[in-house]
Amino acid sequence: MKLLNASLVIAPLALAPAFALPGDLVDEIRVGGSGIIDSKSSKDKGFVGSAEIYLSPFESSQTGVAKVLLEPRVHIGASAGASGTDQIYTGLNWHLPLGETFFAEAGIGGTVHNGNLDTGNGPRLGCRFLFREHVALGVKVTETVSVMATADHSSNANLCDGPNDGITHAGLAIGVKF
Repeated sequence: MKLLNASLVIAPLALAPAFALPGDLVDEIRVGGSGIIDSKSSKDKGFVGSAEIYLSPFESSQTGVAKVLLEPRVHIGASAGASGTDQIYTGLNWHLPLGETFFAEAGIGGTVHNGNLDTGNGPRLGCRFLFREHVALGVKVTETVSVMATADHSSNANLCDGPNDGITHAGLAIGVKF
């Protein structure tokens, strides 16, 4: 039942950009898969799927590094797995071109999850709302399609009472830009 509930979140996220036209609010969609990197107390296992929508970047008149810093994109996403903790997340994402073909990304935001707070078999996360950071290294396959190696981490940064085991994933994603 847990996977079914998560699919009700991921499906609309994955389908919503199909109704967006180039130049609209949606800049890119991504789907991916990852594995859970276990901490000593984590019992989450297996494959975790994800779907993300990246909104068009902020605009500035800057160039170079200032342009990268002042033009993040807002992202909205969900991740779920049959044996893992499901998450819905949002935040800001910065894109750094590394020449014509390669790029790096970093982002920060927040997530809400359905995992354990202070007891149970999975990671003990301490509170329902967590901070979430992510990084990616990617390659543009075409002008609109890219493939990325990704990693993300969610934890409460010791701001909640209780444990802070955190959740970390590493995997691959495919992005399609509009």
